[in-house]
Amino acid sequence: MTPVTPAKQHTVVDSQYGPLTLVATDGVLSALYMTDQRHRPPEETFGVPDPEPFGEVIRQLGEYFAGDRTAFDLPLNLAGTPFQRSVWAELLKIPYGETRTYGELAVGLGKPGASRAVGLANGKNPVGIIVPCHRVIGASGSLTGYGGGLDRKQRLLAFESGGTGEEPQVLF
Repeated sequence: MTPVTPAKQHTVVDSQYGPLTLVATDGVLSALYMTDQRHRPPEETFGVPDPEPFGEVIRQLGEYFAGDRTAFDLPLNLAGTPFQRSVWAELLKIPYGETRTYGELAVGLGKPGASRAVGLANGKNPVGIIVPCHRVIGASGSLTGYGGGLDRKQRLLAFESGGTGEEPQVLF
């Protein structure tokens, strides 16, 4: 029997953090990539351009960037190891406007010595912003690593904390 290849579609939407590439696998959001994002796969793996599966994603992102949404309610199709998926599930528990350290996430997973592994899994998060990996900081409170770049991480955290400094214009 020939294995069935999942159907993939993608679209690109503008945001105040640069273009966001949305990828769906079998009609369900499986990735949100920023420009120059670390661990971003080649574009030819994103499937055919088709905005159809992304209406609700785009609507919720627009509400988030307008300051009207603090949590996303979207089905996700996340491909990763069981440990990565457990880290990403833990990220979804971090409330809007708050941060957690890698160590706190490791403790929440029942693996207090796994902060480095948590950091590696966090960096492989395929759905940035929606699965809020930007809310994870270093033990000292420093902004450490972010696949979308530290500038974006700082801006996202400032936005969620009520804004400090100049706020970017909402493009949705």
